[in-house]
Amino acid sequence: MRYVLLILLTMVAVVFGIAGLRGHLSRKPPVEIIPDMNRQFKLRPEAADNFFANDHTSQLPPPGTIPRSRPIQTLSGPVYPYEDAPVNTGFITGTTNFVATNPLPVTPALLQQGREQFEIFCTPCHGALGDGNGITKKLGVMPSVANLHDPRIVDMADGEIFNTITHGKNLMGAYGPTVPVQDRWAIIAYVRALQLSWLGSTNDLPPDLRAALK
Repeated sequence: MRYVLLILLTMVAVVFGIAGLRGHLSRKPPVEIIPDMNRQFKLRPEAADNFFANDHTSQLPPPGTIPRSRPIQTLSGPVYPYEDAPVNTGFITGTTNFVATNPLPVTPALLQQGREQFEIFCTPCHGALGDGNGITKKLGVMPSVANLHDPRIVDMADGEIFNTITHGKNLMGAYGPTVPVQDRWAIIAYVRALQLSWLGSTNDLPPDLRAALK
């Protein structure tokens, strides 16, 4: 009985020592067995901490500094990913109007890149043909998926499609955080190629190929 009472008193003392003084005012920092990274040893940007000669913890980039990321080669020249330019936003600079056409040079390499990215990110919902019959619709996960050959989408400006890919729309999530800018434009170029193959006619072919079909 003596040992049981001793164990009980010890347990009470331990519980009281851990939780009994919660809410008690004290100027001393609390004892934290598991701090959960509540306080970290770090320097805040642009805070005075005597780290550099001007007493700041970080420095603004020198004038003329070039971003580390590679520029995007557009029809009007190289553009860096953080510039306010149509290739990064899908809008004509300084307006709320979408750019009409793809600002990247549409080459076989860009179309191949667009096909690869389309198959990764777009095919599950829109289907390999872009007709909206992807695996998610067949499984009933996404009962309504846009048909990319719908006249409404065919008539969209390329910048509007870029904006939808970037920020999402309705049930479609935003792919801006996961798909780089150039890959988004490559996807759009490939979607236009799919639309042309789906909705095109023999009149769209060069004369020599048209004659061969006849």
